[in-house]
Amino acid sequence: MIIRSLLAVAALLSLSAPASTGLAQSTAVDGISFDAYVEQLKARARSEGVSEATIQRMTAGLTPNERVIRLDQGQPGRPTRRGYPALAPYISTHVNSTRIAGGRTVFRENRRQLRAAEDRYGVPAEIIVAIFGHETSYGRIRGNFDLARSLATLAWEGRRRELFSGEFIALMKVADRGYSRDQLVGSYAGAFGNPQFLPSVYLRLASDGDGDGRANIFTNRADTFASIANYFRDAGWRTSQPWGVRAYVPSGFNVDAYKTELKAQVCPRVHERHSQWKTVREWRDLGVQPQRPLPDDTLVSLFQPDGPGTRAWLLTGNYRVILEYNCSNYYAMSVGLLADEIVN
Repeated sequence: MIIRSLLAVAALLSLSAPASTGLAQSTAVDGISFDAYVEQLKARARSEGVSEATIQRMTAGLTPNERVIRLDQGQPGRPTRRGYPALAPYISTHVNSTRIAGGRTVFRENRRQLRAAEDRYGVPAEIIVAIFGHETSYGRIRGNFDLARSLATLAWEGRRRELFSGEFIALMKVADRGYSRDQLVGSYAGAFGNPQFLPSVYLRLASDGDGDGRANIFTNRADTFASIANYFRDAGWRTSQPWGVRAYVPSGFNVDAYKTELKAQVCPRVHERHSQWKTVREWRDLGVQPQRPLPDDTLVSLFQPDGPGTRAWLLTGNYRVILEYNCSNYYAMSVGLLADEIVN
């Protein structure tokens, strides 16, 4: 799993509060006790340069969190043969009047910081705000799980030990930059701050947006906006190109005739729903018309998620960048549509 795709794991996760302890030792896939496993994590953190003071304060009193394991094991699996849920109901609840109004307020009240991030990284301000809104309801809901406890629990449990042990060590390195354990709280699988970054993502891409020498994605909006924009630039965002546009599809057009033949290595069931890549000119020749201007040579894929006779879009490569943040068509479409509403 590539590093960016790790964020997709966290972006779908609950932000609820921690629960009781008292797990049986046999919960770990290899039978190791929690305390013994934490000692292994501490030794690894030391070997990677984390200070002893940080290791001690971040692991003091750690116990496994039963609710974290239940939530992780309860994540939904692959879609069934009955197909995918319709997109329209999801959009109606995630791109609603409250979220649109909140996004417009954030956009209006933070123009200077947003424009600075846009100028520096080439990512539109409205996309930055839409991510902020979807991830934490504009900073209101960031989660309050003790990240050290959650990540140690998930690493110990063992089903995805490589992922979560790495994130635990990354969290120790974040803490070593002067963050207290009380500050390092978030979703049950380790995402934190306004953009809900995993610790490893924070270390790579969190950015100082106001020049104070610190990337504070908890309470500093300039840093939050810069960090989201830096993530998108790193993922390949192309400036001066929309994420997608509405498209007219003629009656009787067989979208399935143009299904992609590519097999994505990451999130294949998300990407299999998109068409082949064609230029805007090629789609026009087939009768598919973009409803907003796009250069004729722009490569786009056709996406009609709810079937014939429903809304359709031509998606650019920037849509795939949104999928890097959270590998879900429902998420990516709602971010794009919310961004459009914020500036309309």
